[in-house]
Amino acid sequence: MPKLHVIIGSTRPGRVGPAVARWIHAYAQSHGKFEAELVDLADFKLPIYDEPNSPRLKDYQHEHTKRWAASVAAADAFVFVAPEYNYMPSPALVNALDFLYHEWNYKPAGIASYGGVAAGARAGNLLRIHLSTLKMMPIPEGVLAPVVASLIDKDTGAFQTNDLITTSAKAMLDELALWTEALKSLRP
Repeated sequence: MPKLHVIIGSTRPGRVGPAVARWIHAYAQSHGKFEAELVDLADFKLPIYDEPNSPRLKDYQHEHTKRWAASVAAADAFVFVAPEYNYMPSPALVNALDFLYHEWNYKPAGIASYGGVAAGARAGNLLRIHLSTLKMMPIPEGVLAPVVASLIDKDTGAFQTNDLITTSAKAMLDELALWTEALKSLRP
């Protein structure tokens, strides 16, 4: 089964991304077309990009980059659980993407964005452009979680989904499965 990484795209204290990501991860596991793994950017403690060589050379000098590269290389597809900060993807996610190049190539990506009323849609659109520069296939299907604070259970901290979010997640994962298979022959 192809390996899907559900990446928590925020590292700030007090973030709600882990709750959204845990739900997406559990849903992906039950979907049955992927071996899903939850990946938290915060665990990698990536500084602002600090490699002396271009990521295209794959000549990583720092242990944090080598760990991050190994994690990304192990995946066949991604779901980025991405907040919107000032209409943009989080700086932590942009930085993590820019640390690598070849490890991202020819892999599909879905975006589960969250935020206020716009549900992170503006950040998701900019993220799709960024992903395409890494030779990824950012699929149009995605998940939007509007006014995300209202979807977090105050007692348990769990993400409370609804029919629209669940239907969107299924459509995104179905499409990711198709693209994962289609792009497999392009990856080394």
